Amino acid sequence: MSGAPEIGPGGEHAPVLLEAALDALAVRADGFYVDATFGRGGHAGAILGRLGEKGKLLAIDRDPDAIAAAARQFGADHRATITQARFSELPRLMAGCKADGILFDLGVSSPQLDDPNRGFSFLRDGPLDMRMDPGHGESAADWLAHATMREIATVISRYGEERHARRIARAIVGARSGTPVTTTGRLASVIAGAVPRSEPGRHPATRSFQALRIHVNRELDEIEHALPQAVDALAAGGRLVVISFHSLEDRIVKRFMRAASREDPAWAGFPKVPPQAQPRLRLLGRAVFAGAAEVARNPRARSAVLRAAERLAS
Repeated sequence: MSGAPEIGPGGEHAPVLLEAALDALAVRADGFYVDATFGRGGHAGAILGRLGEKGKLLAIDRDPDAIAAAARQFGADHRATITQARFSELPRLMAGCKADGILFDLGVSSPQLDDPNRGFSFLRDGPLDMRMDPGHGESAADWLAHATMREIATVISRYGEERHARRIARAIVGARSGTPVTTTGRLASVIAGAVPRSEPGRHPATRSFQALRIHVNRELDEIEHALPQAVDALAAGGRLVVISFHSLEDRIVKRFMRAASREDPAWAGFPKVPPQAQPRLRLLGRAVFAGAAEVARNPRARSAVLRAAERLAS
């Protein structure tokens, strides 16, 4: 899964909450760090900038375009290892090594949104794909071609929090009975025709496109699998830093960190708590949000939330 949008108003690369992420990671010159969502390398480059000759960075992304960008930028840097994979594959990728910090920058990257051939956005017409890795899995168009009305409505309601989900699902099924819905422009048009009123400043297809992207890429499942894996992969004192961009992601992160920072409630009141039931994380302050200046430079930072925790000794 690629990192979240990283483009400023002038088109420049602008990684979201960069300084806050670096501060939370507490990068050491000789440390080993993981950028689990390379995107276009804004955070990775900043981490490398703080590493010395003995420092190491593992950069991961499931998007082949992101991996190609990583190879161009950092392929010659002996401190960097670049790997195409889902971040829920951390146990295999880490091979027993322990990291001093792991960063997740969730969501989609601006290059993904801006490329009409990837199908993430309705702003430019293109094939309705939406896969983070176009070489694997089922595209959004393929799924919509066979999903039932109930399945479509459930996805749009659950992952898009769209109150018109059933109306939209009915319209999609009706539209595909004539001609398959295979482009972003056609899907956006179908949705717009089904929604009675749109929110001011928001395209009526926004929530549905988000929902389909999350479903196609199993994004929330990936997060739920990866967070405990990341804790296992951290050395004592290592930092887990997660930047989320919508409430569904942040809710998972918040609940996980909160639960991992407390004793297992099943052992409440017992005089001795076994190691597996003791807290594994220490929360590092409160959630961090982008300030007004950053939002002015990069409007896509408006919804960003950063949460951080430190791995406790076993």
